[in-house]
Amino acid sequence: MQKTINGAMLKSMILTAAKLLEVNRANIDALNVFPVPDGDTGTNMSLTIQSAVKELVNCRSNKIVDVAEAVSKGALKGARGNSGVILSQVLRGFCNTLKKDDEIDTKLFAQALKSGAEIAYGAVSKPKEGTMLTVARMVSEHAQSVRGKHKDFETFLPEIISAGNKAVELTPTLLPVLKKAGVVDAGGKGLMLLYEGMYKAIMGESVSEEAVVSDVDSAESLMDHADIMSLGDIEFAYCTEFFIINLKKKTTIADIERLREKLMSIGDSVIVIGDLEFVKVHVHTNQPGKALSEALELGELDRLKIENMLEQNRALMKKYEEEKKEMGMMSVSAGDGITSIFKDLMVDAVIEGGQSMNPSANDIANAVRRINADNVFVFPNNKNIILAAEQAKALVDNKKIHVIPTKNVPQGFAAALAFNPELPVDENKANMIHSLDTVVVGQVTYAVRNTKLNGFDLKVGDIMGLDNKKILAKGADVSQVAINLIEKLRSGEEIITLYYGQDVKEEEAVALQETLMERYPDCDVEIHYGGQPIYYYYIALE
Repeated sequence: MQKTINGAMLKSMILTAAKLLEVNRANIDALNVFPVPDGDTGTNMSLTIQSAVKELVNCRSNKIVDVAEAVSKGALKGARGNSGVILSQVLRGFCNTLKKDDEIDTKLFAQALKSGAEIAYGAVSKPKEGTMLTVARMVSEHAQSVRGKHKDFETFLPEIISAGNKAVELTPTLLPVLKKAGVVDAGGKGLMLLYEGMYKAIMGESVSEEAVVSDVDSAESLMDHADIMSLGDIEFAYCTEFFIINLKKKTTIADIERLREKLMSIGDSVIVIGDLEFVKVHVHTNQPGKALSEALELGELDRLKIENMLEQNRALMKKYEEEKKEMGMMSVSAGDGITSIFKDLMVDAVIEGGQSMNPSANDIANAVRRINADNVFVFPNNKNIILAAEQAKALVDNKKIHVIPTKNVPQGFAAALAFNPELPVDENKANMIHSLDTVVVGQVTYAVRNTKLNGFDLKVGDIMGLDNKKILAKGADVSQVAINLIEKLRSGEEIITLYYGQDVKEEEAVALQETLMERYPDCDVEIHYGGQPIYYYYIALE
């Protein structure tokens, strides 16, 4: 177990972290498609830490103090964009703490994470929760709470990475623009990649070009799932950043602080960091000339970059309108396998829900808004969700919702299969509704209370087989109940499809498939992983 880190290992951790972020930077950029300002988060963060890597490679020493100073200095020099500047400050606080000792234990590492979060918060004029800052803070807080319990890095780092990933998933609930866009905070996700890279170095793992995070959708996918029309207008048009170098002899730290205040009066996303050697400036403003003039009072300007975010936004809106389609589909799903099948059937948006976890009308409306189509067919897939889907119609103004009253997942599949983009809306709707009668559906689950129903005396834990209306089978064995249920349901259908849930092993489903093939030799029997909770099997007969 590795209880301490030396300078050589710290260097390896930074290099591995930088490599993991670099191979994932396009996917992090994709997360930040909305809103447009500073949309290249992955690129900016990667270039920032690559600058730190450059300093690190030129550092011949393996002493912690020298490694830390190289990382801190390099990151500040190469800081690009809002996200890159914030990252440079996280690394600055992190490294300033680490260099205080010759060896790093989990206690010092936790303190360094805390310092990094505090310095980063202090660098931003108006910190917003739901951003990389939130993730940095929550990681540091969790690290402080577990540093005594986990004294080796092999167990300590996974703990804080888990907490950080949860913080990333929380960001849309804290920042409305992320929720509207249907994404998590890109900067927070990028920061967690760096921590994951550090852990890989501790475990002796390298990063290949294929080490791409699996839970980040492509930019094209995000375009399909973003409510672009509700993101609002860009208040400040020009993303402006530059260095102030060769500061005038009369310039003081107070002058640098006054520059920050002046920039806050003409824009937002203001970051002014540095010292009397050089200063890094970032601001969104409608008066980039004034920002440059104010800075010239302090010294010379270097590495100027001014980007027109309005033009970026116009291009994005044009692309959105060009790709708008007449019809789209949205489904409620429970289980990763079920969700994957809906996506394979070209369903545009899938939200989590089902028995015991019904989504609200607002949840459905938000999902519909993210679909770039004028008409959206909604599959509730549960009788308790149909009403909420109908209520969602009143919450969406710019498109029409057509609720297909699917009462279960197999009906949802049937409706999706009935969709034909070449047909008009009304004909598609009629075909989808008709498709619900073409599939006979059964479900295998368990009793949660003692009761007498449909002629069965049920005890808690009994396995039940039911159709959409009543219980048809009962027993102690899941597979046998499924067999008995199919026997009751079947009336000449030629295809039997089993979607097995999270509590069924694949080999059990295969064994059931083989039994049914023997019993019904004239039938095609298919199995698919559904991963759904509560229900052992969804069964479709066609």
